[in-house]
Amino acid sequence: MKASQSLFVDIRGMRCHCRVWGPESAPRLFLLHGWMDCSASFQFLVDAFHREWRVIAPDWRGFGESEWGGEESYWYPDYLADLDALLRHFQLEAPVCLVGHSLGGNVAAFYSGTRPARVAKLVNLEGFGLARNDPSEAPASYARWLDALATEARLRDYVSFDALADRLQKNNPRLKRERAEFLGRHWGREEGARVVLRVDPRHKRGSPVPFRLDEAMACWRNIAAPVLWIEGAESENFARHRLRPEDCAARKACFRNRSEHVLPGAGHMLHHDQPERLASLIEAFLV
Repeated sequence: MKASQSLFVDIRGMRCHCRVWGPESAPRLFLLHGWMDCSASFQFLVDAFHREWRVIAPDWRGFGESEWGGEESYWYPDYLADLDALLRHFQLEAPVCLVGHSLGGNVAAFYSGTRPARVAKLVNLEGFGLARNDPSEAPASYARWLDALATEARLRDYVSFDALADRLQKNNPRLKRERAEFLGRHWGREEGARVVLRVDPRHKRGSPVPFRLDEAMACWRNIAAPVLWIEGAESENFARHRLRPEDCAARKACFRNRSEHVLPGAGHMLHHDQPERLASLIEAFLV
């Protein structure tokens, strides 16, 4: 495995952990992880890169080794502001190359449309937004959020790292055992006699603010950078978010300078399932 180092950066009053691979002199590449994930999740992808990169992968607030948020819930715009602050810290002037998975892909796409001159190239790994919310759902959404605030947020813990690896393989049958064990050591930590996830449980509360698809699509249309859109051939994410083929086509169409690829043998966690193939696609696009 390629060696990484941990850097801690103070941004917006929060201590943010970034996992960094490669020499300082190499071209910079920013990798943005998904929800309930962490920066170490990209280890297999980084191992598969043929070129030398200065890879910088932050843990989003409340995930991995980054500081937890001080509020009762996590708000999507904070991810955009955190990314903006991190990019100013690591690459102040030159346009950046972003690779984002799931939540990270959504944040990267929003950011690329919000600051189009700031992004040179964007790789979006299954970051296509959520189902459109109807305004009539707002009362129930706010009620669920208020109910969640009245109870303690908790996540499942595990008897051992092996048990956590078992769970990861159950969630993703394509995940090799050695990769599941590696991920378990980074996704979890020992607390007493149990293994707990390195996640602020308040992430599970969600947000009462609906996903505004029209606003997202406006941002996507404003992206100036070339975009590589990659899906896993065996991913169930479109179905999980209740998206029909025509919904997916309409979202993709917002990315004007777009190339697409469907990765065989991969589900939603394509950087775990097919890191070698994924690395080849990303590097061919970036170089």
